[in-house]
Amino acid sequence: MDTILEGLNDAQRSAVEQIDGPLLILAGAGSGKTKTITSRLAYLLDTVGVPASNTLTLTFTNKAAKEMRQRAMGLIRQNSFPPLLCTFHKFGLLFLKFHIHLLGRANNFVVIDTDDKKKILKRINADLPLPLIASEISRYKNSLIDPQEAYAQAELTNYKHIAKIYEEYEAYLLKNNLVDFDDLLCLTYRLLDEHTDLCRETSEKYRYIMIDEYQDTNELQLRLLQKLCSTHDNLCVVGDDDQSIYGWRGAHVRNILEFDQDFQNATVVKLEHNYRSTQPILTVANALIEHNRSRLGKTLIATKSGGDDVATITSHDESEESRKIASAIRSLLAQGVRANEIAVLYRINALSRSLEEGLNRAGIAYKLVGGLRFYDRAEIKDLISYLRVITNVHDNFSLKRIINKPKRGLGKASIDKLELSALQSGRSMFEFISTLSDSELEALVRKKSAQELREFIHEIYELRSVAEEAMYRFIDLLEERFKIKETLKGLPDESDKISNIDEFYGLFRDYVKQNPDAALAEFLNDITLQSEQDQVEGESIYIMSIHASKGLEFEHLFVIGMEEGFLPLIGDGSDLEEERRLGYVAFTRAKSNLTLSNVNSRFYKGRRTDLQKSRFINEAGLCEGSLILEKNTSFKKGDLVRHKIFGAGRVEGVSKSGREFKLLLNFGGTKREILASFVEKL
Repeated sequence: MDTILEGLNDAQRSAVEQIDGPLLILAGAGSGKTKTITSRLAYLLDTVGVPASNTLTLTFTNKAAKEMRQRAMGLIRQNSFPPLLCTFHKFGLLFLKFHIHLLGRANNFVVIDTDDKKKILKRINADLPLPLIASEISRYKNSLIDPQEAYAQAELTNYKHIAKIYEEYEAYLLKNNLVDFDDLLCLTYRLLDEHTDLCRETSEKYRYIMIDEYQDTNELQLRLLQKLCSTHDNLCVVGDDDQSIYGWRGAHVRNILEFDQDFQNATVVKLEHNYRSTQPILTVANALIEHNRSRLGKTLIATKSGGDDVATITSHDESEESRKIASAIRSLLAQGVRANEIAVLYRINALSRSLEEGLNRAGIAYKLVGGLRFYDRAEIKDLISYLRVITNVHDNFSLKRIINKPKRGLGKASIDKLELSALQSGRSMFEFISTLSDSELEALVRKKSAQELREFIHEIYELRSVAEEAMYRFIDLLEERFKIKETLKGLPDESDKISNIDEFYGLFRDYVKQNPDAALAEFLNDITLQSEQDQVEGESIYIMSIHASKGLEFEHLFVIGMEEGFLPLIGDGSDLEEERRLGYVAFTRAKSNLTLSNVNSRFYKGRRTDLQKSRFINEAGLCEGSLILEKNTSFKKGDLVRHKIFGAGRVEGVSKSGREFKLLLNFGGTKREILASFVEKL
């Protein structure tokens, strides 16, 4: 036992020794979360004597599961049978292998991947964008909505169409004994829900359940856990409400905020000692996140001494910003700091373009984590291909990339037929199509496609003349004629892709402004040099989105794009509290030095726009006139309260009212809005 508890602080030890009943370990950034959960598992097995077969520990990635298993087993002295420690979906797979026969299906089913799923959907549908359909079907399954319910709920024609596709897709999976990734959990839930004996037997088997990264769980995962805990309440969850940043992919922060309502008489242990960052960094992070209302509340305390103050940089534009960042990084490298101890984070992927160019110019090697380099992104390659064809209509390679973007009803077979015929005639594809009569073209492709190809050829010729006469009008006309951004509507990553296209359009306008006599070919040559520049060999610094940085840490960290509209992202369904949590995650990746960078103007929606400094710099107390911290209300949805006149009521909503908080209260069916200071919690 001494080995297991050795090195734990009081809060960590308390969490490890809490055996029975619901337990929420509220683990702040850098507070030793993994050490605590693995020590608790080892304690259950090696000290308490719980059989390994009676435990179940679930997390979100195979990498995390492997690390936790190794660390837990390293603490156990006895030769214990390995406990089941895996991802949610691996557990679902194992469960279905044993029990899917209860649904009338054979257990030799095959799990299909995302590409397989899209191929099946493509056979069923030829009209709507595949990513949209795949995303909606996934959302339905994770909300336990069957095709009939999906159809009944759909108000728009396209969504009724998706519900019908969903029905055909499910029938195809059933007929061919296939399951997709989402089925691993929703079929597992269905089995536990429909077979009470199996549910009881499974719950009794796994009497001690632990969940990692609980703030990232969705509605289906919560309901699955409730089934697994139907005969006991020994559920320990570890997470941080302040690091819940995946709402866009279905995670519900309410799962961790309302854990005590889902699992009665829960104990909460807060891990607030931070072993990663210096106190100046934590002071700024604490100040920022304090502005969120929907949080359980904790304050990180540094265990490391000293530390530099958090720095801020203000630049005129993104070019100056990238120069300053590159200069600061070069200075760190000259001091002997290893490149892999340095990282630059941003909220929006499009911001990487100017950063990449600045690092390239400075000869600083970098690795882009979790994403493609700006010029390697599909939508940017498409745009460059349009420009190349307009510059050189004989560029068959670029023409083939865009001839069906936007869709013109041309499949691979039609494009191959056109290419072969052009080759046999000794001409480029563009030239060959241009010289065909209507009947000749319709002999190669469908009539509608032939008509659209004629329009395409005409538009290219017109844009060629515009590029020669008025470059400043060219990029607007390109979007107007081909409506490239419209083809991205409805895709799960629509906002990101459109931001990238706007960034490219802005880059083009700026180039024309600075080089008024330059030709289109010169612009293409310039960006080709930017995108293909050789990287300096050796170690690299890291650049990545804030989402990609979660779970990582760096000695020296820069966060760029600290402006309103970039961090926080505003509009398009964004959630200000989740944006603030993103800022908190970014700040707490830094170990020794944190620098926040903002600009006065940046390309925004394709045009240069004057920008305001992010409110988060203000809220973090890093500029004059910082906001006075407003204490978070202790009330949350579901709380019982007492009013001196109206008696007992339940909180149904919390909102801001000046410096106060306003509660929507339900007093036995009568709803009233009352200031929080006029009630007390029961």
